[in-house]
Amino acid sequence: MSPPWTIPPPIPQDLFREIRLRMIFDHCKWDSQYEDIETMARCCLVLDEASWEDLRRQAEQLWTEALAAEDEILDRPDLCKELGLGRRLRQACTRTAGRVPSQGMARVMRFDFHFTPEGWRISEANADVPGGFIEASAFAELVCRCYAEAVCAPDAATQYARAVAAALGRGSRIALVHATAYTDDRQVMLFLAEKLAAAGLEPVPASPTDLLWVDGRAEMADDAGRLDGIVRFFPAEWLPNIPRRHTWERFFHGGLTPQSNPGYALGVQSKRFPLTWDRLKAKLPTWRALLPETRDPRAAAGANGDEWVLKPALGRVGEGIGMRGVTPDQQWRQIAKSALRYPQYWVAQKRFGAIAAEAEGENLYPCLGVFVIDGKACGIYGRASSVPLIDSRAQDIPILIRRGRKDTAGDAPAATPGEQGR
Repeated sequence: MSPPWTIPPPIPQDLFREIRLRMIFDHCKWDSQYEDIETMARCCLVLDEASWEDLRRQAEQLWTEALAAEDEILDRPDLCKELGLGRRLRQACTRTAGRVPSQGMARVMRFDFHFTPEGWRISEANADVPGGFIEASAFAELVCRCYAEAVCAPDAATQYARAVAAALGRGSRIALVHATAYTDDRQVMLFLAEKLAAAGLEPVPASPTDLLWVDGRAEMADDAGRLDGIVRFFPAEWLPNIPRRHTWERFFHGGLTPQSNPGYALGVQSKRFPLTWDRLKAKLPTWRALLPETRDPRAAAGANGDEWVLKPALGRVGEGIGMRGVTPDQQWRQIAKSALRYPQYWVAQKRFGAIAAEAEGENLYPCLGVFVIDGKACGIYGRASSVPLIDSRAQDIPILIRRGRKDTAGDAPAATPGEQGR
C-alpha cells in the first residue's frame, strides 16, 4: 500500500532560521533543542486530501466511542481497577451516590496515527492532557506559508479557545492549571493563554496548589477570586501528590467549576483501557479496528520477544516503552523485568510495521496526532523519528494538506513566512 503523503524539498536554511526564531520568540516554543537534537524538522509531510478526510472521520469516531466507554467505566469499580490506577485514583474515578463526576467542558483528545501496510493504525489516545498545540498550530502555519500548494488542518489551539469560550461565555475567568516549574508545560499554557484572551476570556496561569475549592467551586487561593472554568495541563495521576487542603479530588468528582479536561479522562488515557472492552456495553468498533491487540503482559505469550511492545499503563511522551531491537538492550531488559514483576501497571501491545517516509535519503517514521475537540477533528501534531518509536528524541514535523491532487509540482518552498499567506 502506497503511503498517502509526499515530502517536498526542505525549507532553505535562511527561511527556516526565521521560522525557528519566530517559534521561539512569538509562539513560546522554548524547547527548540533536546540534547543534540534540533526539535523542529526542516522538512514537512504533505497529506493528500482524501487521507485527511479518513483521519478526521476515524478520529471523531474514536472520540465518540471513548466518551461512551468512559461513562460506563465511571460506574464500574472493577473496571477502574483494571486500568492500572492506584487506589486513590480508582476511587476518584468511580461514580457513586456521594461522588458525582466533576463538570466537564471543551473535551479534547489527541489520537496518534501511524501508516502501516494494512492502512492507518493508532498507537494510543491522549485523553487527559494532550500536548502539541504549539506545533500543530503555529509551526504548521508558518511552514505552510512556504509551500504554495498546501494548506493546514484547522488550527487546534484556536478551535480549543473557541470551544472554551462557547462553553463559558466571553469575559469568563479561566485558570490554566499546570506544573509551573516545567518549561515544557509553561510554554503550552502561555501559548494557549494568548488564544484564550483573543477569544474574549481572562486566562490566569496557575498551579494546582494555587486553587482552593469552596462548596465545589474553584477560586484562586491568593485573592479568593472566583473562577469560571479550568483548563488543565497537569497530568491527572500527579494530582494526589498535592497537599490535601487543595482538595485534589475535585478535579475528578464534586467539582462544579467546568473543567477541560476533568480528571476522570485518565481512564481512557490508560494503555490498559483495551483490557476493559469485552466487559463494556459499548461496542467500540473503531477502536477495535485501529488499535493493535493489547494484553496484560501475563497473557501475552513471548511478551519479551519481537512480536510485542511493552508499555507502562500511564506512560507519556514515549517514556518507558520497550520495543525489542529498537530500545537499547540494557534499557529493554529493565523494562521487560519491570513489566513481568508489576504486570498490573503494564500492557503488551502487538507490534505493527509502520511505513517510513523518505526525506533526503533517510527514513523517517511519522506519527500524526489528530486533535478532536468537542467531537470535531482539527489540527495535526506531527512527530517523526529515525526509528519506529516516537519518544522525547523525535522531531516535530509539520503536517500539511494538499488540496485535490497528489503530484509534487509546485511544492518547492515559495516564500518567506512574512511574504505569503496560506
